[in-house]
Amino acid sequence: MGALRGLLAPFQIFNDLILPIGRGIAVACIALMVLCILIQVFFRYVLNNALPWPDEAARFLMLWMTGLIAPSAYRVGGFVAIDMFERALPRTIAAGVSLFLLSVSLLVLVTAVRLGYNHSSGLAWRFTSATLWVPLDWVGGTSFKLKLAWMYASLFVGFVLLTIVNIELILRSLITLAGGGAQLKPLTDVDFAGAE
Repeated sequence: MGALRGLLAPFQIFNDLILPIGRGIAVACIALMVLCILIQVFFRYVLNNALPWPDEAARFLMLWMTGLIAPSAYRVGGFVAIDMFERALPRTIAAGVSLFLLSVSLLVLVTAVRLGYNHSSGLAWRFTSATLWVPLDWVGGTSFKLKLAWMYASLFVGFVLLTIVNIELILRSLITLAGGGAQLKPLTDVDFAGAE
């Protein structure tokens, strides 16, 4: 069990340090997303002159918000789940079922990381946003259109973080199956609706 604890420690430390940063950035993204939507509503319905950029900016922010907040929710069980079957089973069998489901999830996430990397590299750097500019001319530089790869990178980053969280959860399940679950630090540091 000591070896499993040794394997768990770097994943737990990484998640304890990085996920709060991701949550902070995600909160900023959702605030900016709401601001973009309100700007668009005002210009479209009050001034009758829709702007071209708020829709794409809101989509960009929504993707990054999702990619950065999902790992925190996954870590503490904040996703919607049907767990009646697992709760009806004896504790050891339920832990085995949970470990099996986490292992299947790991296979899916590894595939998603590969697809996210492929989608955010290569051709994605050739295409630019239709409406989003980086206004460096405000500070004496040259403005340029935002590359779509920066939008797609949210998929890659989100799936990498989800994979790291999944590995931590697998190691925690193995420790629990080995009888050391009572000594593990609880993962309830984030208050998501429905998380226990």
